[in-house]
Amino acid sequence: MVAKANLVVIYTGRIEECRAFYGSLGLEFRAEQHRDGPLHYAAVLDDGLVLEIYPAASGGPTGPLRLGFEVDALPGSPAGRQVLRDPDGRAVEVLVRDRIPDH
Repeated sequence: MVAKANLVVIYTGRIEECRAFYGSLGLEFRAEQHRDGPLHYAAVLDDGLVLEIYPAASGGPTGPLRLGFEVDALPGSPAGRQVLRDPDGRAVEVLVRDRIPDH
C-alpha cells in the first residue's frame, strides 16, 4: 500500500499572519467556512495536498510542527535549502529551486 498525504491543518492564534507568511511562499489561500465552523483559509498545492490554517480554540498554537515546501523562487532568496520561521515559530524548510531562464 502506498500512502499519500492529502491534508495538513495548522492551528494558530495568528491566523492572518500565518496566511500572509505561507502566502509569501506562493500558496494561494481562499477563505472558507463550513456550516457553523470557524472562518479559515485553504490552499491546494499542485499535487493535491490541501493546507488549511484554522484559528486555535485556545487562542494559541496546538503544538510544534515542521513543514517543507519546494518553490520556484523567493524574492531576495538564493537557490538552495533554508529554514524559515512562521509567525508561531514553527520551522518551515524551503527549497528554492534554480529558475530556468526564459528563452
